[in-house]
Amino acid sequence: MTDAGTALILTLACQDLVGIVAAVSGALAGIDGFILDSQQYADLETGRFFMRVVFTGGGPGFPTDVGGVRAALAAAAVRFDFAWEVVRADDRPRVLLAVSKGSHCLNDLLHRWRTNALPVQIVGVVSNHDALRSLVEWHGLPWHHLPVDDTNRDAQERAILDLMAAKRAQYLVLARYMQVLGPTLVEALPGRCINIHHSFLPGFKGARPYHRAHERGVKLIGATAHFVTADLDEGPIIEQAVERVDHRASADDLVRIGRDIEAQVLARAVTWVGERRVFLNDNRTVVFR
Repeated sequence: MTDAGTALILTLACQDLVGIVAAVSGALAGIDGFILDSQQYADLETGRFFMRVVFTGGGPGFPTDVGGVRAALAAAAVRFDFAWEVVRADDRPRVLLAVSKGSHCLNDLLHRWRTNALPVQIVGVVSNHDALRSLVEWHGLPWHHLPVDDTNRDAQERAILDLMAAKRAQYLVLARYMQVLGPTLVEALPGRCINIHHSFLPGFKGARPYHRAHERGVKLIGATAHFVTADLDEGPIIEQAVERVDHRASADDLVRIGRDIEAQVLARAVTWVGERRVFLNDNRTVVFR
């Protein structure tokens, strides 16, 4: 159900043509829709158009349910061949977190979620280790221990997908899950699996990247949140951040600073996905901030 005070979010992507904004705004005006925020972007390289509109009821003609709003926009959607969605602004995507032993990203997400500062519904945490069970259960969330090695990788990833289906999770967020995902998982979650890594890639792949960066005397460290694809750590980027360091920073300093950046960048990426601000655009993203 909707009412005059309920905000809705329309997101759409389509081929860029004349008249899209007019059609959308006209359709909303026709049902007494009041636009609170509107952002759009035309990619001249790909010829694609992206739009996010937040609106609410502004008069007696506003539908009493989301279905009525969709019906009012249906003609424009057919005319311009939208890939589109209308949801309530308070409809939070369901998210399953995956983690290994590092707690910094997980702890940050759980704190934001528990304090109602993260616009998603965390439905559980899965891990290939059992080290962080007490932290997750303290937050009142289900813990799922699914060990993995080379002998059971496919079965373990199918178990994760089964878990997502059972919990109706729309996204899998890798909060420092230190396993390379196989094709079973990657191919099942296009645009629905989010990873965080240090921004030293590809220069410092593998173990102990901060220590190797310290040996090379780096002056910038950072982190990148991206969608997972079959190309390792090369999926569409959602958010990045860096911080300047100098010769005084030890390897331990870099680890500490890097973990803080990783947690912040992942939280922003999850927030923007939860608020329906992120659109896939080939191997890039459009993010309405």
